[in-house]
Amino acid sequence: MSWSRLIRFIGVDGQEHYGDVDIEKDTDLREKLSTNDLYATIIKGERPFNQATREDRIQVKALLDVLRPEYVPIIRCIGLNYIKHIQEGGRKPPPYPSVFIKPSTSIAGSTEDIPIPKIAQDGTLDYEGELAIVIGKTGKNIPEASALEYVAGYTVANDVSARGWQRDPAKAGGVPQWCFSKGFDKFAPLGPMIVSPSVVGAANDLLLQTFVNGEERQNSSTGDLLFGVEKIVSFCSQGTTLEAGTVILTGTPSGVAMGMKEPKYLNDGDIVEVRISQLGGVRNKMAFE
Repeated sequence: MSWSRLIRFIGVDGQEHYGDVDIEKDTDLREKLSTNDLYATIIKGERPFNQATREDRIQVKALLDVLRPEYVPIIRCIGLNYIKHIQEGGRKPPPYPSVFIKPSTSIAGSTEDIPIPKIAQDGTLDYEGELAIVIGKTGKNIPEASALEYVAGYTVANDVSARGWQRDPAKAGGVPQWCFSKGFDKFAPLGPMIVSPSVVGAANDLLLQTFVNGEERQNSSTGDLLFGVEKIVSFCSQGTTLEAGTVILTGTPSGVAMGMKEPKYLNDGDIVEVRISQLGGVRNKMAFE
């Protein structure tokens, strides 16, 4: 990729652009925007994954969602992938990554309200702060050794989950059901910036934190991942084409509501913030419809 930190934005010229943003740390993104001191080098291209030409440096007037649903063919998700989270649930580590999917309609913006449909308002709404991989070029049967060549970058995600529809036998049946319970519209808010492997490598030593109404619920290093980025990308591509634009959520660490002795599930109006060092964050209000 021809960029280090990709954003989509409105410039002072009033036009929409993709650009390589001029910041040294992720907290600069919002701070510099608030003081009218955020700049980016324009990168030409209609989609996030095919830019090559670098052009003028311009002031950023407003941030837009860098990943629009129409540019993401599918969201692949990995379950049970943090060692402490596996222990939290009293389970054994899986031998291979456990994969499920969310549709692209699950994508939401980094500060967008998350509409919770009536079917999911059963008192079991949960959060899952996650590292997200963004695939930059199409591949299949990708070897682990070259997996990072297919990664455009990383962003922050929250895998919003309706636990009742995931695990309650009265709703899910005898086997936990993943896709429906996690695939409602806007149940995957994503960060406003994609950070290249040239900046963070395999993203294997980043701090992930999740806060609910300001209370810290999750605090873990991505070094606790059972299966790292290269393994995940390689495994998900075996016999399966990973198209450019695919987003892979890599799993959540310990601290989710479901794992507590007395679960603190989400309510109407709760604000969930997920931060990952060097990648930025998402901050979304749960809005019951």
